[in-house]
Amino acid sequence: MELEDAEYIDPYCCEEKPQTITFEDITCASYVIKHGIVETPCIKSHFSDITGMDIYLKKEFLQYTGSFKERGARYTLLMLPEEKRKLGVISASLGNHAQALSYHGFKLNIPVTVVMPIVAPIMKIEKCRRYNANVVVQGKNMAESKIIAMKIAKEKGYTYINGYDHPHIMAGQGTIGLEIVEQVKDIDAVVVPVGGGGLIAGISLAIKTLAPHVKIIGVESERCASFSKALEVGKPVEVNIGATLADGLAVPMVGYNAFATAKPLIDKMIVVQEKWIAIAILRLIELEKVVVEGAGACGLAAILAGQLDELKGKRVVLNLCGGNIDTTILGRCLERGLAADGRLLKFVVTVSDRPGGISDLCKLISSVGVSIKDILHERAWVTCDVFSVEVKVVVETIDVDHAIQLKNLLTSTYKKVHFVDFPEHMNGLNGNLKI
Repeated sequence: MELEDAEYIDPYCCEEKPQTITFEDITCASYVIKHGIVETPCIKSHFSDITGMDIYLKKEFLQYTGSFKERGARYTLLMLPEEKRKLGVISASLGNHAQALSYHGFKLNIPVTVVMPIVAPIMKIEKCRRYNANVVVQGKNMAESKIIAMKIAKEKGYTYINGYDHPHIMAGQGTIGLEIVEQVKDIDAVVVPVGGGGLIAGISLAIKTLAPHVKIIGVESERCASFSKALEVGKPVEVNIGATLADGLAVPMVGYNAFATAKPLIDKMIVVQEKWIAIAILRLIELEKVVVEGAGACGLAAILAGQLDELKGKRVVLNLCGGNIDTTILGRCLERGLAADGRLLKFVVTVSDRPGGISDLCKLISSVGVSIKDILHERAWVTCDVFSVEVKVVVETIDVDHAIQLKNLLTSTYKKVHFVDFPEHMNGLNGNLKI
């Protein structure tokens, strides 16, 4: 199949005639879906005490399938005419939209087929199968999976539902904005993760209609900054995306409808580094006792990175949009978060190979209360002299201050010490964010 085949076009998402939604579309969606989704809590966060902001968390990961996507999926399915319901629907998704569509299709007795790229998390693929969906794992990214899905839709008569750009999808996601305004008074800003743009389109329209003074801030990963690129160019364009902890945001091009709706309503767009997403996932587990996926942690990541310091003293709502993260990926996130946080260190030090050389190193490390997690010594490739050994060590510390104490001790004791990616960037921040 030729993936660039122009024959397969989504009729609801047209570059020449983008469809913007209205506030009435969102209120209609709210009424239609209210008995089929969870009105998630939006509660004050522990981060309020350590960031200088009055932070509230909208916990969309508490939806049955673990993400906000249920709102738009259910509304879109309910708005289908009867004949299209019988034929079934199809979509391409990295996981959350696929799960939401599969679950609500199952509940509403509507056949669902989902095409997922090969990079989609295994957990999300298996959950879709559990909801009796026909799962097709094809395409190296979302762009390819979308073409495959539209080809199948044309061949079998299914209705293709774009997971972020279909007007009913955007209206459904906008119901989050209605709830936020009702649940939290005197909001100054709402921070929204951005992938294809449907979430921020719906939320920004709902909130700006009810409270025009509220700032709408979008956040995306440096590995998939498609909305920022669209703002720069003035229209949605395809960008190269890399592997990211925020896999739910890894959309190569934002939706035409979403962009047209959201562009005039967004006050600021931020691109965050991957290390801050890892730290945010770690912080949410430690302080809030919640597990969210990378996409859901992006808003907090921007705050921890110091990219939203203008909101200090303000009341801010963060949308924790999803909690579907593979346990293997979670483990990697936590380790990367600890490393970026200065609590997991790796260094290489050259010590004497005579009896007691490595023992002295271990005693020195333990003297400041640092725990050794892993240690490996190497003789063959040490070039300085035959009486030395190179020791690679991974250790656990309490915080960055503790890490600096260890670094100073080692560099004052040994001539050759090299730390791998020592977190110098945390020095000025750590004092405000100790756990």
